[in-house]
Amino acid sequence: MKSMNILSFIFMLTYLLFLFSKVSLAGDRITPSQNISGARTLVSNDGSFELGFFSLVNSNNLYLGIWYKKISARTVVWVANRLNPINDSSGLLMINRTGSLVVMSQNKSVVWSTGLGAQKQANNPMLQLLDSGNLVLRDGNSETSLWESFDYPSDTLLPGMKLGWDLRKGINWNLTEWTSSDDPSPGDLTYWIERHSYPDPVIQKGTNKFYRTGPWNGLWFSGSPGLNPVYDDYFVSNEYEAYYTYTLKNKSEISRIVLNQLTTFLERHVWNEASQIWLRYPLLPRDHCDNYGFCGPNANCIISYSGFAICQCLLGFKPKSPERWSLMERSQGCVLIKPLSCQKDWFNTNFNLKLPDTTYSWVNKSMSLNECWAKCLNNCSCMAYSNSDIRESGSGCVMWFGDLMDIRQFPVGGQNLYVRISASEIVAREHGRWMNKAWRGVVAVAVIAVMVGVVLYIYRSRTNIKDKIEAFVRKQSWFYRFKGENTDEITPQREIQFSNMNTFTIGATTNIK
Repeated sequence: MKSMNILSFIFMLTYLLFLFSKVSLAGDRITPSQNISGARTLVSNDGSFELGFFSLVNSNNLYLGIWYKKISARTVVWVANRLNPINDSSGLLMINRTGSLVVMSQNKSVVWSTGLGAQKQANNPMLQLLDSGNLVLRDGNSETSLWESFDYPSDTLLPGMKLGWDLRKGINWNLTEWTSSDDPSPGDLTYWIERHSYPDPVIQKGTNKFYRTGPWNGLWFSGSPGLNPVYDDYFVSNEYEAYYTYTLKNKSEISRIVLNQLTTFLERHVWNEASQIWLRYPLLPRDHCDNYGFCGPNANCIISYSGFAICQCLLGFKPKSPERWSLMERSQGCVLIKPLSCQKDWFNTNFNLKLPDTTYSWVNKSMSLNECWAKCLNNCSCMAYSNSDIRESGSGCVMWFGDLMDIRQFPVGGQNLYVRISASEIVAREHGRWMNKAWRGVVAVAVIAVMVGVVLYIYRSRTNIKDKIEAFVRKQSWFYRFKGENTDEITPQREIQFSNMNTFTIGATTNIK
């Protein structure tokens, strides 16, 4: 009997050790012989991130996701099955026989899968949660990933993640807002990079553009001039891929970029350890001029010192509808004042601009600005041109065709945009400037002449007064001499006052001894 108890104890201990080994072996990775279910999780090697199943407040749905491990308030940065939540009380994550990741509900139905094709099947698949927050599926210890969560963002862009697209992989990296704080399914707001010859990041609401950052100019996006004091920004663009990514200058800081469904802003969130809260800094949009096409085509949006958005037609353009324009309805924008004449046209320089929408643009990174001017001038459809890279003295060529959409002007920063207008418009403008200068010259001469005349008049008036006074004094002296009296003995009671030549008094009463 006693031996039976010992055998039972050994069996139970072995079973518990086996279960413990299943949990402890997980760490930051699992293999096909292991799985994640219930309260079991994967934790990155440095303890920054955790992967597991979770539910949201006011919801019974179950999701597989990644969140910050060291932050008290659970903050989810990635969700696997955001389109298909688990309605059961438990879920299971495993690597199946083909090497794909699979999430199953309690009744064994598949709710989410990486769906790797036969060409990506692995002999020794291994799933690992990296310190960056990236969940990576590899074949053994290979550095090449078969699948990774960074390729399928949710609403959060972590340092090192990409926003853009890769033609070789057929991947489009973009952010989509949560529907609500209790529902991680994709909402209407999307942040992505449009696939043009000159890529342009945009925030889109449904099918409509909501905000556009402007294209990358070698240092920053033209719609966000200035270097970021918190991030180091990078942009890669070639024939195969185009993407934006960033790293933190302060590696110890916990920070992320979020597309917020409540504010419809792209925000930077920074964790404040002292107060245990996320500090939120809106990135985009910042004001009315950031709203896409606020002033319509061929118009420039300027924020006044008082903070109001002011719309101005570009030089050579006029409001398409003056009546609506006067009523502050600017969506129709502006049109050319005079028709263009192709190679006889001129280009006007516009300073400190966010470059126009690049949907209808062409780029050549090896051309100079002079070559760009010549190419645009000889193409009658080209409406504007600029450098594609502003580093050093500038390089590359971008040309725009059709209406110039979504332009704004900054007090400093931005780029120069050379806009095509009729040569006659330039001549008329210069003639107007000359006439203004001429009229200013005429007015200046007239003012000077009047001032000289006034001075001469005052001088002559004072001279006449002085002459009259001297004549009066001489007459008085003559009168006394005529009486035969000594004029030296005459003592005036009050002297003639010459201190102010505009006014004077004469002491007419004298005392004659």
